[in-house]
Amino acid sequence: MEAKKYAAELIGTFWLTFAGCGSAVIAAAFPQVGIGLLGVSLTFGLSVVTMAYAIGHISGCHLNPAVTVGLTAGRRFPAGQVLPYVIAQVVGAVAAAALLYVIASGAPGFDLGKGFASNGYGAHSPGQYDMVVCFITEVVMTAMFLFIIMGATHGKAPAGFAPLAIGLTLTMIHLVSIPVTNTSVNPARSTGPALFVGGWALGQLWLFWVAPLIGGVLGGVVYRWLSEEPTGIVEGVKRA
Repeated sequence: MEAKKYAAELIGTFWLTFAGCGSAVIAAAFPQVGIGLLGVSLTFGLSVVTMAYAIGHISGCHLNPAVTVGLTAGRRFPAGQVLPYVIAQVVGAVAAAALLYVIASGAPGFDLGKGFASNGYGAHSPGQYDMVVCFITEVVMTAMFLFIIMGATHGKAPAGFAPLAIGLTLTMIHLVSIPVTNTSVNPARSTGPALFVGGWALGQLWLFWVAPLIGGVLGGVVYRWLSEEPTGIVEGVKRA
């Protein structure tokens, strides 16, 4: 059964990374009919909604090391499962980036130097935001993401609506922070593209691990303090 959970996390994170980053790399600025920032934001959110309904009952549908660590900090997920979940998530994200590279590189004029949906700060921030601002943004956005995940999956929350609340939250996060960091809030999602871009993307990857993990812990701990004891929920969106 544990192997099935890890497989579900791998597949789910693959879908989030492939669909989300794919929308940015392939469709965001497509001539005349590009989906733009709004379309990319919606794609990331919808990837979570669709996978939450598909695998929430199997693995909890974390799809994100910061979510797994945050749920553990909020006492919703066993610490002993963190490492295998994170490994599965990273493998899924890297596999998605590999497939995306194969597809995207088939177009004339493909340029990996444009960033390949990597996250960055300073000169590599879409809006040229400095490192401190990018760090703060990632911490705050991830903290709010975990806070909402914890609330939406609480035992007293309306059943069946958690995927919508969580997916819409991720959409909102992207709408705000794409100009700042290209939006991570997910170390696995950041790792996949960075491995293919190399250079600056790998050099700046540390921020997109450290800041989301800090934010995840903060969100989980704050919600845990604010709310009643959860009622039998240990795996994120399992209630959905």
